[in-house]
Amino acid sequence: MSLSLITVNIGAPSLDRAQRQLRWLAARPEDVLVLTETKATAGSQFLAEAFIAAGYAVTFPDHAPGELGVMIVSKLATTLDPLSAALDYLPARAAGVVVGTSDGPLRVVGAYVPSRNATAEKTERKKTWIQRFGHALDATTSEAPLLLLGDLNVLEPTHIPAHRGQFAPFEYAFYTGLTERHGLVDLFRHLHADAVEHSWARRADLGYRYDHAHGSRALAERLTACEYVHETREAGTDGARLTDHSGLAVRVSMTATTSLLTSDPATAATHAEPEPTLF
Repeated sequence: MSLSLITVNIGAPSLDRAQRQLRWLAARPEDVLVLTETKATAGSQFLAEAFIAAGYAVTFPDHAPGELGVMIVSKLATTLDPLSAALDYLPARAAGVVVGTSDGPLRVVGAYVPSRNATAEKTERKKTWIQRFGHALDATTSEAPLLLLGDLNVLEPTHIPAHRGQFAPFEYAFYTGLTERHGLVDLFRHLHADAVEHSWARRADLGYRYDHAHGSRALAERLTACEYVHETREAGTDGARLTDHSGLAVRVSMTATTSLLTSDPATAATHAEPEPTLF
């Protein structure tokens, strides 16, 4: 048996785009969806309510007005991971759940690291969030394996193309610190040491591998697949893309202990605008 997850940056969708995204997400085989760049607007709320109506476990932290964050949607029973309460700065940008498996609890954390520009304000904002997130990881360390998924808005130091000058030392230190400080393995690199893959691009020859999956070493030993799903940023029959990011799908040889009774969220969703309630 295997447990599968996917992370996708959904780009703070409009209601119309969220409806198209829901149809795609509903057809995915993964047990857990980690959706990044969510927002307290009709599109993200529509997705949350559609999955709830279909019996999924939905973790959607309160988002301050205008703030972006993470939603975790699961076909498996979940409990809240302590990291959700430990992060005290821009807390909606990370969410964590615990999934029961036959090997014990598995921690799943989704993160959407702030982006930045050349201004001191945005740079300090990103630096502060990274520091506080690191503290939250430290404060919630446990024996349970951890799987971190999401749009980290940072590149590995050996990224091709290099994009040198666009990222500061503290950003590269965040990536390397996930392994050196927190003991997490870049799962894509674990299986594909030399592959050149990009999950976002201004144009084809200027891609960035922003979306990542990192896991505890014990989890890396159970890893069977870690692949980018590029169809999310390919134009559909209507010429529109679901999002401007590729997804990243992960599979590990673990068996979940409690599956939920779920139905098709695309069918469960109503066409009325959702109530302004966050979960």
